[in-house]
Amino acid sequence: MDDLTYAEVGATGGALPAGYHHTRLRRVIGHGRVDFDRAADLLFAGAVQRRAGAEVRMSETPLRAGTRVEMRLRLGPFVFPIPCLVVWAEREIDACGFAYGTLPGHPERGEERFELRLDSSGDVVFTITAFSRPGRWFTWLGGPVARRFQAYMTRRYLATLLMR
Repeated sequence: MDDLTYAEVGATGGALPAGYHHTRLRRVIGHGRVDFDRAADLLFAGAVQRRAGAEVRMSETPLRAGTRVEMRLRLGPFVFPIPCLVVWAEREIDACGFAYGTLPGHPERGEERFELRLDSSGDVVFTITAFSRPGRWFTWLGGPVARRFQAYMTRRYLATLLMR
């Protein structure tokens, strides 16, 4: 994990580090075991990112810690590479998820965590937690526009696994 562009590896699993923009959003996406299992399969296959509009190549499917995720996002005539490395992945009976960190060439520096939980009421809850700061010249220059685009993509990620 020497190639990661930030030092706080795993911090999306606890207190988010200072000096970054923080995101924590959650949404109920379904209900019951069938919805949870289906969402988990999609999550570990990269469907969240694909359904949000990114081209995705993973070094292995289903992903696990150590999987390289090479995404590309097209915005008009521009294509942005978004390389990441999965730093945490876990799949249990009522909870699962993964986190990936940014690699050189990614527009941001930081980490993003995607978690699913089947809660005691039967709701399937999808949570995205992230910390980031600009990692490339265009995200530094883009400032508020880049931050709004990042928030837009997070909302798209949340909507991709709706089971209803």
